[in-house]
Amino acid sequence: MNTVNKASALVVRRGRFSARLERRTLWFLVVMIVVIAGLTLLGLCYGAAWASPARVFAALTGSGGGPGVVIREWRLPRVLAGLVFGAALGLAGAIFQNITRNPLGSPDVIGLDAGAYTGALVAITVLSGTSTQLTIGSVLGGVITAAIVYALSLGGGLSGLRLIVIGIAVNAMLTAFNSWIVLRAELEIAIAAVGWNAGSLNGIGWDDVAIPFGVLAVLFVVLFTRAPALHQAALGGALAVTTGVRWDRLRLVLVLIGVGCTATVTAVAGPIAFIALAAPQIGRRLARTPGVSLLPAALTGAVLLTGADLAAQMLLAPEALPVGVVSTVIGGGYLIWLLTKEVRRT
Repeated sequence: MNTVNKASALVVRRGRFSARLERRTLWFLVVMIVVIAGLTLLGLCYGAAWASPARVFAALTGSGGGPGVVIREWRLPRVLAGLVFGAALGLAGAIFQNITRNPLGSPDVIGLDAGAYTGALVAITVLSGTSTQLTIGSVLGGVITAAIVYALSLGGGLSGLRLIVIGIAVNAMLTAFNSWIVLRAELEIAIAAVGWNAGSLNGIGWDDVAIPFGVLAVLFVVLFTRAPALHQAALGGALAVTTGVRWDRLRLVLVLIGVGCTATVTAVAGPIAFIALAAPQIGRRLARTPGVSLLPAALTGAVLLTGADLAAQMLLAPEALPVGVVSTVIGGGYLIWLLTKEVRRT
């Protein structure tokens, strides 16, 4: 009888704990949506000339006149790019952190950003550097890099730590190769390539984001259909197989989605560092989810990139910094904190 009572009490406690987690997650989602709405409004109001919320609303409804054109054609695509690209980077980070089961597993750490940048550099220096060529070059560079890291990681059995270490090595070699390409390029091309490498949302318009938004929408839908299997796989490949998950096939699909998200953002805005690294873990801690969940990672990524872009516009106004500079500061601070915490744990 005592055993039954203890078991019942344990079930009740677990139920209450789960309910608290669900309430915490729900509140997190509500707060993040409010923050995103606030950042969106601020991004539409802020510019060379401040626009009141009433003027922004008038512009969005098509009755804003001259200032309305600025808001609709210049500020709105930039704000939406920050939200969508930030969500894409957050999801890419969540994918690789779930696959590697390591908070350091993200596209910018394991070399996918550098690989996408290599493909874009080839498009800029060898070809004419059109938006289509940049997109194709970035995707091919990211896919080839992922294939190399994945293949090298298979020796002796694929493990998260092995993949991260090999990815860091590949990242270092690609960074050196990219520097060589820039140094060998003509001066004007080299300046453009270095500026683009900083990661920036400056000057983004509807023509720049129409196709990337469509590609990312497809990737988002495919990813969220795989979300239940991904969360099972986060417990370990062997355990996932016992629950009916085809782990090898799922892992390949997830890697392709992660590469697609990273390369698509890189093709338009350049490699924006550390958002993919920081967003999943910050979202997990704020939402108190048991693992790295997709939705908190996406919302946190959107907030981080949009907030970083606003900070980049305000810090040296009227000059706008590349958003990659601000995201590197944020992500670098997060990385130092994460490494310090891991050292204390050991």
